[in-house]
Formats: sequence, C-alpha cells, structure tokens
Amino acid sequence: MPKIALHNRDGSSNGTVDLDDAVFDVAVNVPAMHQVVTAQLAAARSGTSKTKSRGEVRGGGKKPWRQKGTGRARQGSIRSPQWSGGGIAHGPSGEQNHVKRVNKKLKRVALRSALSDRARSGDVRVVDDLVFEAPRTKDALAFLDALEIGSRRVLVVMAARDQVTGRSFRNLRRVHLLTVDQLNTYDVLVSDVVIFQRAALDHIGKGSRPDLGQRGRRPSAGTRSDDADLGQRGRRPSAGSRSDDADLVLTGREQE
Repeated sequence: MPKIALHNRDGSSNGTVDLDDAVFDVAVNVPAMHQVVTAQLAAARSGTSKTKSRGEVRGGGKKPWRQKGTGRARQGSIRSPQWSGGGIAHGPSGEQNHVKRVNKKLKRVALRSALSDRARSGDVRVVDDLVFEAPRTKDALAFLDALEIGSRRVLVVMAARDQVTGRSFRNLRRVHLLTVDQLNTYDVLVSDVVIFQRAALDHIGKGSRPDLGQRGRRPSAGTRSDDADLGQRGRRPSAGSRSDDADLVLTGREQE
C-alpha cells in the first residue's frame, strides 16, 4: 500500500497516510480514460447549434437564368448550398443529442487509472485540514505556496462544501474545487496536482458515500455556479459529473 506525506495547511509535515491500492495503484488504462473523457465532454455540449437549409433561407424562388443558351452552369436557385448566402447542406438542426453512454465499470476503471497516474507521478497531496477562517485569496495563495505547487493547475477535493474555503479559492483561475462525490476522470486529468482533504481521502478509503447534498453539477458550458465554493471561471465544466464517477471509485470492490 503506497504511503504519502500528510501536510498541515502551513505546508509542514504531519506524518504519512496510506493510499488505497485499489484506487491509487492500479494499471493505467488509457483507452478507458479516453472514452470516459470523450463522453463527459460530449455531455457538456448544449446541442443547440442551428443552421438554415436552402428551404429556410429567405429568397431564391426565381431561377437566376434560363436553363440553356447562356454558357453558364445550370442553376435553379440563388439559395442553393453552392451559392454565397445559400442554405447549408446537412447542417446542425438544433436538436442534436451528443450524449455517449458509458457503463459504470468503465467509469470506475477510468477514474482509478487517472488517480493512479497522478499518484505515481507524485502529484497527489493530502492536507489534514483545509478550512479557512475567513474568505481570503491571500490565504489560499499562501497555502499553495507552502505546498510548492507553483503555477500548475490544481484540483482541490473536499469532503463537504465549505463556503469560506470556496470563496478563498474562487479567484484563482488555476484552482478547481470539488467535493469528493463530484470527483471525475476529466477534472483529475486536466489538473496537474490533486490535493485531497484528509476527510475526503478517508471517505474514498472506506468505500463510503458521504451525504453531501446536491451530487455533482449539471454540465452546462460557460456557466458559473452560484455556489461560491464550487464553479470556477476559465475552466470547462465537469461534464457528466453527476457523480457516477465518484460513486465508482469509492471502493475497491465492484459495486452493482
């Protein structure tokens, strides 16, 4: 069972913690991660793109010139797809459904693979307590500097929602905050470093699912969460992270 240093909020060491082999030390399955991330990003698409076909574009009812005798190619309408200003052939209808189905077992494999990859590269941190007394961005920056994160992108995994901590991090574009039940493959892979609150790591190790209220976020591109502790500008949403993914990684056993 791999061990990792346990840090205080000031960066000092506070012993070590054990990482679950079934979650943080499995073989990395790249095709599984690719398939799950593709499905997550597809679920985030709104599917409302719409173009007009030649029948929907205004005008073009008159034949531009007679069929024969001009030397030109025959044309029936100035709104045909080959004309500038014409309709679009086979364009999006505004009712597209981009959702791709992924079974639970594959989600489980993908998330464990992502966490194992970060753990092997030394990019997993565990912090004993991650609750700030007051919402201050300066305190959040000092915390990241103490862990020697640098300018890398960071995923912070909390055991439960904390509004003060969320407000401390929300002005940092390179930091993304999630609760443990929202943990998903895309957010792990898009981040360079994953920081776990000790309580969040304990939930994963015990295989329990904490009651954290609303589970996950509905993937909606370009929206900013009204909850101060979640939602981050400048980052794509955790598509599909109604956290089926988190449910699947919480235990090393197969969950049916």
